[in-house]
Amino acid sequence: MNSAIKKVPKNFKIKVIKVPGVFEIPVTISRNIKKFDAFIALGCVIKGQTPHFDFISAAATNAIMEISISSKKPIGNGIITCLNFNQALKRKFKGKEAAEAVLSILSQ
Repeated sequence: MNSAIKKVPKNFKIKVIKVPGVFEIPVTISRNIKKFDAFIALGCVIKGQTPHFDFISAAATNAIMEISISSKKPIGNGIITCLNFNQALKRKFKGKEAAEAVLSILSQ
């Protein structure tokens, strides 16, 4: 177990906010940035037949980084980008890794 996980205070409050897609994650974080100390963005973009995959992936990643830097709050990026469903299943620990990264930053 990551040492950051061991340092999670018992009084941490977690709220899950669902959005319709990956593209809506940054605006949702932006709207809630003052309410929380950190965020973990979770989602999956699977490549289809059009370049939509590339636009959505890049836009979400860039926006999340910009929000994190401007707000000085950690945002774990657990958004996976895959070519198919099997690749997505193989990356099942991405959310845990994003959470550990956020906890590591919060414990500094």
